[in-house]
Amino acid sequence: MPDDCLFCTLYRDGDHVAKTEGFVAIRDINPQAPVHLLVIPQHHVDSFREIGEFSAEEDKRMLEFIADTARGAGLEDYRVVVNVGEGGGQTIFHLHWHILGGKLRGIPG
Repeated sequence: MPDDCLFCTLYRDGDHVAKTEGFVAIRDINPQAPVHLLVIPQHHVDSFREIGEFSAEEDKRMLEFIADTARGAGLEDYRVVVNVGEGGGQTIFHLHWHILGGKLRGIPG
């Protein structure tokens, strides 16, 4: 894990709301919904473009962790978002998933 990557640091030392082998969830510091969590994998890749670097087993566990984290946050209905590249709104270049529950700010429902 790169020492200068914010999400690598948060993976190691962040205030985790959920954790499993290889994945953690934290609260977003700039929430766009009443519940806004980030799922961060330990395996550092810059974006979703490099998802092929994960094994099929890691992909499955990541998606299960996302669903379990949403359920653990009391969400039944929610969005899962991944921003890819600057043009797609990505600002931290470590793959991560947004779990958004409740009315999204500025986005029609």
